Amino acid sequence: MSISAAQVKELRDRTGAGMMDCKKVLTEAGGDIDKAIELLRTKGMAKAAKKADRETAQGLVSSYIHPGGGVGVLVEVSCETDFVARTDEFQAFVRDIAMHVAASNPLALSADELDQSTMEAEREIYIKQAMEEGKSQEIAEKMVEGRLKKFRKENALLEQPFVKDPDMTIDEFVQSKIASLGENMRIKRFARFAVGG
Repeated sequence: MSISAAQVKELRDRTGAGMMDCKKVLTEAGGDIDKAIELLRTKGMAKAAKKADRETAQGLVSSYIHPGGGVGVLVEVSCETDFVARTDEFQAFVRDIAMHVAASNPLALSADELDQSTMEAEREIYIKQAMEEGKSQEIAEKMVEGRLKKFRKENALLEQPFVKDPDMTIDEFVQSKIASLGENMRIKRFARFAVGG
């Protein structure tokens, strides 16, 4: 099956992957764009995993101020080289992360970093709710675990659905950029400020 230049362009526009990678996965997917996107994601995750141990001593601190000036964010994202840190793609990536933090207001970078006292307070609330609903202890425990898992997903930055593409988490968005830029990178830290907050 021959793959047209228009198909390659569409896949490239949708994913930001290189032309040769796009042509290769389109051929593998029999011309199916959605299947090709899935293949690119899978291959990108494999590439990203190989780079996970590499040092990230360069990077960028960027800011985002929401229109109206009520919310502002500072975010630090690191990468391996200053060459990549200066690229438009990396800078746009860091701005996207800052904008996401402004919109989603995460409490921590990862689920492991969520404050334990906050998690205990949430657990207590969920236990009381389950008991008020008349649930048995066993069912209440399962409900509480499910609600805590949801709380972690909603409040840990890396687990949140990306505001510009809710089909991927922020962690998957980072992995896709590692694959397309060819360097390891990490969101190091962020701070969100809100007027009156």
